[in-house]
Amino acid sequence: MGVVAALVRSSFLVNAVYAESSREYGITPQQGRLLCVLMPKPYGMGELGAVLGLAKSSLTGLVDRTARRGLVRREPDPEDGRAVRIVLTEEGGRIADAFYEETCRRIDLLPSGLEPGEREQLAELLGRVVLDNEVPVVFAEPGA
Repeated sequence: MGVVAALVRSSFLVNAVYAESSREYGITPQQGRLLCVLMPKPYGMGELGAVLGLAKSSLTGLVDRTARRGLVRREPDPEDGRAVRIVLTEEGGRIADAFYEETCRRIDLLPSGLEPGEREQLAELLGRVVLDNEVPVVFAEPGA
């Protein structure tokens, strides 16, 4: 299998894990991504759209739906009175932590057929691809 097919097909695997984990927690995969991105800190709408790669209207809808579920809230940006930051609620933080742990556990099983050295090599190569393409940190390293 070539690199293109391998990367595309592996993205389907990861997306399937997000879908499975999100169903377990009663959220959509997109809401799961949003919650994971917000785990370390609140974001303004502009930077959140850039991190998630979403247009303003798509992001607004995602935040609105997630806020209606009580998982995030908008609060004034202390540095810009015209702007808001998106913050996890207590319930959102609880679900984010559990969703993150379960998603990490499931993703870690994907390369279970590899030897430890092969897993390290896979991580190193994929890490280089991610860094070379300046992918924003949308999912932190487990335990970090």
